[in-house]
Amino acid sequence: MSCEIYTTVKHIGLPKKTIRDISFFVLQYLRINGDISIHFIGDKRMRTLNRVYRKKDYTTDVISFAIRETVFPGVHNTQDLGDIFIAIHQINRQARKQGISYKEELIRMLVHGILHLVGYDHIKKKDANIMLPLQEKLVKKCI
Repeated sequence: MSCEIYTTVKHIGLPKKTIRDISFFVLQYLRINGDISIHFIGDKRMRTLNRVYRKKDYTTDVISFAIRETVFPGVHNTQDLGDIFIAIHQINRQARKQGISYKEELIRMLVHGILHLVGYDHIKKKDANIMLPLQEKLVKKCI
């Protein structure tokens, strides 16, 4: 299991070791043996990614690009899961708006991105009813 971290912004707000530890914890909790890459980026790059890949011309908090649609828990061979892009300025705005710490919102979006990589979604209500409570459970364990 590996977690590569890339950044085009000056400050992430958490040590890279903490980000890796959280990522490994979430994957282990889900019984997934996988490699991920996490990219911390600014609003401009996120807006471009959102426009090109999702046809939405605005910045967003997190976008995940999964390598495969289905990930198998408990598989012993390491799976390349994909890439997560996190816009830290958007995370900061959301945290202020919600009255929570930047750290909590960053952890939430990291967990959110990992859940997307392993196949969770929240577009349909029934899927959101599974993904979002699991997300919050994991966030509480990571804070």
